[in-house]
Amino acid sequence: MRKNAGYHSGGRMFSDKKWIIPFFASLLVSASLILTAILGEFSYSGGEEQLPLVDVVSLNGLEDNSSGYFVESDLESSLNANVVVKMKVPKFAYLISGTKGDSRRMLRTLEAVYHPRNQYILHLDLEAPPRERLELANAVKADPIFREVENVRVMSQSNLVTYKGPTMIACTLQAIAILLKESSEWDWFVNLSASDYPLVTQDDMLHVFSNLSRDLNFIEHTHISGWKLNQRARPIIIDPAFYLSKKSDLAVTSQKRTLPTSFKLFTGSAWVVLTRSFVEYCIWGWDNFPRTMLMYYTNFVSSPEGYFHTVICNTEKFRHTAISHDLHYIAWDSPPKQHPISLSMKDFDKMAKSNAPFARKFGKDDTVLDKIDKELLGRTHRFSPGAWCIGTSDGEADPCSLRGNDTVLKPGPGAEKLQHLLQVLLSEEFTSKQCL
Repeated sequence: MRKNAGYHSGGRMFSDKKWIIPFFASLLVSASLILTAILGEFSYSGGEEQLPLVDVVSLNGLEDNSSGYFVESDLESSLNANVVVKMKVPKFAYLISGTKGDSRRMLRTLEAVYHPRNQYILHLDLEAPPRERLELANAVKADPIFREVENVRVMSQSNLVTYKGPTMIACTLQAIAILLKESSEWDWFVNLSASDYPLVTQDDMLHVFSNLSRDLNFIEHTHISGWKLNQRARPIIIDPAFYLSKKSDLAVTSQKRTLPTSFKLFTGSAWVVLTRSFVEYCIWGWDNFPRTMLMYYTNFVSSPEGYFHTVICNTEKFRHTAISHDLHYIAWDSPPKQHPISLSMKDFDKMAKSNAPFARKFGKDDTVLDKIDKELLGRTHRFSPGAWCIGTSDGEADPCSLRGNDTVLKPGPGAEKLQHLLQVLLSEEFTSKQCL
């Protein structure tokens, strides 16, 4: 049986000659591939000088100009994948939020910070009547520039927002998620309220930020201590905006909680300029830490002044990117400095000398806004002037009614002021205090 079986198999194999030609053909192809791979390996190991010229030029130029902009040397590891991006004019993504009666102020702030390169999302909270939200949406929809560029959106879902509660964080994260979904090309997220106003033009901002690493986060922060531990970290609160249709104060329980030991708590300004990579991390939370912090800050007094701060300072990848400044000029009340005072004409000189790109808070239609428009922004029509406005300015004509190349910038005096501020913020003395 075995002999017959063996013979039958062997006989069939050697009697079929069709396998010979394919076998030698495949052998020849395999040998050619192996030889090519070996020769290619030798060529690669000795051919570094043959890299494309554009790559060499980009990297050399970056090394020459980046030393003053990086907070820590470990940030440089992420540059190679973004060399081309860093050579371009950046883009900002703005959230402008307001409540009942703020729609006109929101539009004024929008027009003052508008630039075709940027993305904008407006949120008028649930306290505003439906008619006001509809008027805001219709104003954006009817605007010829906004309609042409398609970079201004009004959030259709209105949320009830408590400033000191986690509903403000939830609204901010929702806006970030929408901005990430709608556009893949912006670099920094900026949150403003209807009571904020710019002190420099967007051409100034874009020009100065063109020379910055896309890894820098501007978020004023400090390690929470003293009375804030007892009055903010220990209480257990409930934000009624999660459950009710009208605003009311936070509900504070009689119980207290212990402080966490697995992470450190930080606090600071609720107004931030955050990188796309960091806010993506907050949305996706691939190691679950941002979601853990979101749950923790659900029961935290003034959680908007702690959530992003605690996340960034407890994450090794981002903690060295945090610059402790909110890029705002704010005048505070007497100690403990918990409430910003309304800015007016008497504050103009201090605002102008602060070199900050934004200021808050302003009353509705305060005359100091007209002074800012005239003397700091050079704003004579709807939008703050920029190189993208190429229309005629004869008579009452709006030069921004005709749109030009949005990559061309015309920085003014505000750019020099902002550059001076950033030189201070990026100095070794300032950055050495990160997340401490």
